[in-house]
Amino acid sequence: MPTTDDDHALPDDGPRPAAPAEGDGDVTGGVVVEPERRRRLLRALVAITLSVLALDQLTKVWAVATLEPRVRTELLGDLFGLQLVRNPGAALSIATGLTWVLTLVAVVVVVVIVRVSRRIGSWGWAVALGLLLGGAVGNLVDRMVREPGPFRGHVIDFLAYGDLFVGNVADIAIVVAAGLVVWLTARGIHVDGTRDGAPEEHAPEERAPDGYAPDGPAPDGRSPGQGTPSVAADARDGDA
Repeated sequence: MPTTDDDHALPDDGPRPAAPAEGDGDVTGGVVVEPERRRRLLRALVAITLSVLALDQLTKVWAVATLEPRVRTELLGDLFGLQLVRNPGAALSIATGLTWVLTLVAVVVVVVIVRVSRRIGSWGWAVALGLLLGGAVGNLVDRMVREPGPFRGHVIDFLAYGDLFVGNVADIAIVVAAGLVVWLTARGIHVDGTRDGAPEEHAPEERAPDGYAPDGPAPDGRSPGQGTPSVAADARDGDA
């Protein structure tokens, strides 16, 4: 706060930064995302999640009703076919004796994705998180509702890729999501829509008085850059 020569405090006549008005936008880590844009991104994320979940579960129901366990149906020779497998472990049949641990890990992944989605500000991340969430929930449903019981259910796999592994639609969504995450990260795009190295947005400049031009005289005849006479200067002139 400026003072006069006789140490009398004077009001600060400089512009004060305006506080963000309530409802103007969601502020996350200093980044403002318009509410309508945030709602569109969240709707897209939820729509992708539900689509992946529905497609995954419907194809698993079809596979269980149609395919014979462990009997391979060739579609593209030895490269790709259909083969019903009940997988108690993770991808590539890893950790087959730790089904309940994998279930807990899936629950944690779902919770983390839901929390991260609250900061969504990028269409690329909305697609990636929607695919990842749909795939994680798809396999989690199997863990919870299929035999031999809750938290120990076996995941239904039926898409056989050569002699490598057997997967499902949820696995495809997770792999595509992982590729998108790597691509977005490599480009420096964050979940909130900001980019590494992008110029920071500056606050709009204060509006000049009517009739004032930066390169011309002010309305009261002062030269450019002369500014408003300080109150301290008026006080000194009065004392003189």
